[in-house]
Amino acid sequence: MNVHAPNTSPASLKVVETRASVCPHDCPSTCSLKVDVMSDGRIGRVRGAREQTYTAGVICAKVARYAERANHPGRITHPLLRTGPKGSGAFTRISWDEALDRVAAGLLTAEREHGAQSVWPYYYAGTMGLVMRDGINRLTNAKGYSRFFATICVNPAWSGYMAGAGRISGADPREMAASDLITLWGTNAVSTQVNVMTHAARARKERGARVAVVDVYRTPTMEQADIPLLIRPGTDGALACAVMHVLFRDGLADRAYLERYARDTEALEAHLKDRSPAWASAICGLETTQIEAYARLVGTTPRAFFRIGYGFSRSRNGAVNMHAVASIPVVAGSWQHEGGGALHSMSGGYGWRKGMIEGLDALDPRVRQLDQSRIGPVLMGEQDALAGGPKVAALFIQNTNPVAIAPEQEKVRAGFARDDLFVAVHEQFMTDTARMADVVLPATMFTEHDDIYQSGGHPHIQLGPKLVEPPGECRSNHDVVCALAERLGASHPGFAMSARELIDWTLRESGRPGLDVLEETGFIDVAKPFEEAHFLTGFGHRDKRFHFAVDWPALAFPAPAKFGPVADMPALPDHWAVIEEPTAAHPFRLVTAPARNFLNSSFTETPTSQAREGAPSLLIHPEDAAGLGIAEGDLVAVENPRGRVELIARLFDGVRRGVVVSEQIQPAGAHRGGRGINTLTGADPVAPVGGAAFHDNRVRVERLDR
Repeated sequence: MNVHAPNTSPASLKVVETRASVCPHDCPSTCSLKVDVMSDGRIGRVRGAREQTYTAGVICAKVARYAERANHPGRITHPLLRTGPKGSGAFTRISWDEALDRVAAGLLTAEREHGAQSVWPYYYAGTMGLVMRDGINRLTNAKGYSRFFATICVNPAWSGYMAGAGRISGADPREMAASDLITLWGTNAVSTQVNVMTHAARARKERGARVAVVDVYRTPTMEQADIPLLIRPGTDGALACAVMHVLFRDGLADRAYLERYARDTEALEAHLKDRSPAWASAICGLETTQIEAYARLVGTTPRAFFRIGYGFSRSRNGAVNMHAVASIPVVAGSWQHEGGGALHSMSGGYGWRKGMIEGLDALDPRVRQLDQSRIGPVLMGEQDALAGGPKVAALFIQNTNPVAIAPEQEKVRAGFARDDLFVAVHEQFMTDTARMADVVLPATMFTEHDDIYQSGGHPHIQLGPKLVEPPGECRSNHDVVCALAERLGASHPGFAMSARELIDWTLRESGRPGLDVLEETGFIDVAKPFEEAHFLTGFGHRDKRFHFAVDWPALAFPAPAKFGPVADMPALPDHWAVIEEPTAAHPFRLVTAPARNFLNSSFTETPTSQAREGAPSLLIHPEDAAGLGIAEGDLVAVENPRGRVELIARLFDGVRRGVVVSEQIQPAGAHRGGRGINTLTGADPVAPVGGAAFHDNRVRVERLDR
């Protein structure tokens, strides 16, 4: 569907011009936009650009109403100094000069007293623009601050995909329109990347394609599926093994393709002989007949496309599960055909040279990297989390809200409450993290600065130019980083360049047309030729073959070390029973899934998103609820050893018995008790290269009296 936001500007305002832009948020779609600029200098209606063939004029509802967010009266528009206890929300307005001086003083004090590595610039994906997101690394490298090891989103999924394919790339997603079977596995595309559904719907309409959806609850995407496959959390590997078992057993494996493009095929086939549909059924919860029918459909449909999502990153066995699922189109030979093969992410195909943006020439590899997902243990001084270095005495935060989104929230909150921790936060709204800051700096939004974007979900480089002036005194990430660098004595050529100059330098250094060309077109389609995209010239390993057997401890991946129980990881695709299985004391498995009207903790401040999502809630099967005396709308406590959260019960038969789902990352203040959902999630690193298992939690549930 093509979603348009109502133009809520007063009738007296007129559209001055409509200009191209790009959605900056952490979503694989990275939609190409058309934005109305109004006569009062603010943005109005936002819609999808039709000329960009992946966006194809379609965007999600929350971005379609972006004017509600950009023009929100609650935006932070001036620098603020904390005047009360941490977390109290007591701030007073100060000038930019005073704010920058105070931030610089806080960082310099930490450096003087505890060393440069006691300062940790902390950021993530509040914007996906290369300049505004990654420029903070230039300051980190120039100063020798503790480096940032990003783990909270992709590591288990990417490592599992790379283990088999050798690089993070895949078939052009627009090929879904040429497919006869589309499997959406571990992604709720309706809520999190709506454009996938555009191309799947086209295939269904024009070709009679069937859409299969594998997920752990009945999402809006599964409701649109021809073949809904509802499994227990963390059991994807079992289903994948059973599918491949059937392919080998019934003569549906493409042996000629395997002979040419795969390694360890004989070992895989022998290993799968007892991984039957009956075996998988007992683990994942599907009926044997469902598994058999789906497997035969995969094996008899050459144009079978697997769109594999980020749900795999949220489980302790996610890397093993991803590798198993990515093995299916290899066994079936689906990669040979247009409309066949797989895509997890296109992020490995851009070939960026970001040396000027990130200051890579100043990087000292001896400086420790601290795990983003373990910010709670880091701030609480746990020695394994500190990687052999000093305590973190100062944080400078851009583009993220760790007090709400990081796991083990009790530790995170306690760490931020330390009297000896200096915190500066550059933000758009008064988030839970900003409330814990000593200094808060007002940040621009994507239409208020220049940036360049890549996409994980399609092969386009896109320009997001500045369209309007920011409100109040908001400044861009790049401007703030450069201003701090001057006060901190940090030297690098990138600090003297404008955002536009950095964009042009990066494009040209990466072998792309310069900014002048990109400004004319708005985007560049960098899709690989069919043979390369489908690995018909060879997979990414040195031997050019897909690897069914994996030496996980030796897996090449940009990480400071291997994490978790790497030695126990199965070499061949399997169900790895390392997830938090239920116990008598904690009989439910909790999934903390994305909400349709929020994006992580973004959009939680807009009235329309708040109204559509409602109060923080828990989806629970009616039979489970009845056994606990819980009725629709009851207040319930959800607990495990990490903490306790209070939610509203919503009876929902679209989950397996023993599974509960909470779809929202709402501010702590939205919860009775003041504790958000990530109180319950674990910060123990996922094997082999880190990550946070947000969907992998055992809990108990009980009804509360209001």
